[in-house]
Amino acid sequence: MQVELWVWAVTIGVLSAILIADFVYQFKKPHEPTFRESAIQVSIYITLALLFTFVIGGVWGGQYAAEYIAGWVTEYSLSVDNIFVFLIIFTQFAVPKRLRSQVLLIGIAIALVLRLIFIVLGAAFIERFSWAFYVFGAFLIFTAIKLVIETFHEGEEDRNEAGGMTKLISKLIPTTTEYHDNRYRIKQHGKWVYTPLLLVMLSIGFTDLLFALDSIPAVYGLTNEPYIVFVANAFALLGLRQLYFLLGGLMERLKYLSIGLSIILAWIGVKLVVHALHKNELPFINGGQHVEVIPEISTELSLAVIIITLVITTIWSLAVTGREAKKKA
Repeated sequence: MQVELWVWAVTIGVLSAILIADFVYQFKKPHEPTFRESAIQVSIYITLALLFTFVIGGVWGGQYAAEYIAGWVTEYSLSVDNIFVFLIIFTQFAVPKRLRSQVLLIGIAIALVLRLIFIVLGAAFIERFSWAFYVFGAFLIFTAIKLVIETFHEGEEDRNEAGGMTKLISKLIPTTTEYHDNRYRIKQHGKWVYTPLLLVMLSIGFTDLLFALDSIPAVYGLTNEPYIVFVANAFALLGLRQLYFLLGGLMERLKYLSIGLSIILAWIGVKLVVHALHKNELPFINGGQHVEVIPEISTELSLAVIIITLVITTIWSLAVTGREAKKKA
């Protein structure tokens, strides 16, 4: 798959224009989006993401289109887990509801830039060291096991992986304890100080980057193309802010979604390890020769496993929480 530099430039330019336009709108009219507004925007972003499949297929072929749609579905489903953490961050920082949409937008923009850097570095690393597939695969399997344990852990709601980072920043720069509308910096006693809004945005951006340590290797398990990994990430992140407001209280009912996500991560982890065996160059494994005992897992099969897993765990979660609600009633 040959992607010219101008294609990258146009893609990043269009995404930047969308984010800037959205930011200007949010800055002028800070508010909590209604269910209807969120539903319309989520539908638009999902439609754009699906239509881009035809762009990939028309320019580079059906195989790459399949890799893109599998990567986007995986990234979007894994991004849902971010919403739980966003809710925790908003609660801890006591962010006013009318400012949350703007905070999410800036945090996601930060995350998108950081992910682009991560994707480019990851692509260069994989190209130079094929054994990286072993590392990515093992990491995804480990993350899947960790996710299952966390799902049944009583203290999971306290998870905020960027908490240490925000505490450090608050010590390094002067900050206030109160919000001042949608301003990030104000003047107090003749000195410039930053409001908690800045800390919240940084917390969301860097927390999402920590999630990317799981999700980007997962998409690399479905495609080797950095461009596909990037656009799959971009389309998943663009609709994430609206998805937060759309799902709302429904997130509490998806109690077993993490089980489904762990199955997806483990599946892709195994796929990466199998791929690494086929490309094996490590001298202590089969004398440095390729290992092709197990056939490689196709993208189409992976896509089917991802969709079926998400459907089953969602239905399971809603059914169980529905029964629990009836018992309480």
